[in-house]
Formats: sequence, structure tokens, C-alpha cells
Amino acid sequence: MNTFGLIGFPLGHSLSQKIFSEKFSREAIRAQYLNFEIENIAQLNEIILSNPRLKGLNVTIPYKEKVIPLLHALSPEARKIGAVNTVRIERENNDARLIGYNTDSIGFKNSIEPLIRPALHKKALILGTGGASKAVAYALAQLGIQWKYVSRTPADGRFTYDEVMPETLSEYTVIVNASPVGTSPHTDRCPDIPYEAITHRHLLYDLVYNPHETLFLKKGKAKGAATENGAEMLRLQAEEAWKIWNEECKR
Repeated sequence: MNTFGLIGFPLGHSLSQKIFSEKFSREAIRAQYLNFEIENIAQLNEIILSNPRLKGLNVTIPYKEKVIPLLHALSPEARKIGAVNTVRIERENNDARLIGYNTDSIGFKNSIEPLIRPALHKKALILGTGGASKAVAYALAQLGIQWKYVSRTPADGRFTYDEVMPETLSEYTVIVNASPVGTSPHTDRCPDIPYEAITHRHLLYDLVYNPHETLFLKKGKAKGAATENGAEMLRLQAEEAWKIWNEECKR
């Protein structure tokens, strides 16, 4: 049976296995989707060797950047973004060739684009600087939206959380949480921004999808902002990953 899966740590919050298992059942695809919770990216080689029917992997926190040195090739988009969330495994005899792609950017772009109001949403803050944030930045640039990272550590061209003031939010009306803050079971946490400055002009997007409504989104909604979680992004990127992996598995 063809096998697909997810690598990351931890994986208790992930819905990827549920999404693909339901797809396989619904479309009568003879395949399985497994979670590979690994504490070190070096364990990827063992996964590849131990699962000879493994055709593709999704990659989640904290390995979207760390996986790149273990790959044999990157798609042009993944190379530009600098992060990988989808791996295609091509096998010949006993050799496996790993090719990295980024479908996060497509999923995010197609999810947020209908919510963008061009007259209001010209600049965005991206909370977090990990692999997911790079896909968000790439997609926002494609949509013509200027962006700036917000991080706990200072660096050129970004804000620290201490530097995000109410007046900052009057200029940056799109706020994307690309960090894991607020993910279940830590649902009482949210990014440290001045929520009192959020208005109906703002759009808050959280890549977190478990819980369905994070504290970040709740606080934004309470101030009249438009809000969206990462569930649709997850579904859309999964569809793109399936196309990359093996459409022939439907047979």
C-alpha cells in the first residue's frame, strides 16, 4: 500500500492525518497516511529506509528549514522561499531521491486573497520568523502587500514585539500569526501585540487551526476585525501536495 505521512515534533495538534485519511476513504484510494513524530531531523533517513512504500511527506514545525540539507533537489518556489513543507520521494531500486516543494505559500495565498480589501490592506505584520513565515512573506509579496516580520529577537528589517506600538497597527492593517503561539493545548496564549489598537479596518489571520478560534483571533474579533484561521490553508496546501506526490494513487 502506498504510504504518505507527516514529519514534525510534536504532532498531537495536527489534522493532516485526518484530512488525508478522509480523502483516501472518500475517493477509494488505496493508501495510508502516517504521523512520524521525530525529535531530530536526522531521523528522516531512517523513516525513508524503513518505509519502502513511502511516496511523499508533509513537513511541519520545526523542520521546514532544517529538512532542506537532506534533500536532493528543490522546486524553484521552495528555493526562493527558503522553506519546504512537502517532499516527493522518487525511488529507483534501493535509492530514494527527495525533492522539496512549498505548498504553504499557495494555500495561504488562495485562502487570504478573498479577504483582502485593497483600499485598507496595504501592509502586513508577520508574527514569527520560522519556515511558515517565509511562505507567508512570499505569498503577500505576490499579492502586492508590503510586509515586515515581528520577532522576539532584534534584527535588521524587522520589529521586535516591544517595538510594535498602537501607531504601528494603524499602518499595518493585516496581521498574520505565523508562530505556534496559541496552538492547543496552550490555548490561553496569544502573540504580544497591542490589541487595543485593532479596529474594523484590520484583518487577523492565524496559521494555527487547532483550536478553531485562537485567543489571537478572539481578541481581534472583539475589536471588530475580520478574522480567519489556518484550516482552509491546510486543506488547500494538502490538495497541492497530493498533486505533487502521485495522482496515479487514485487507481
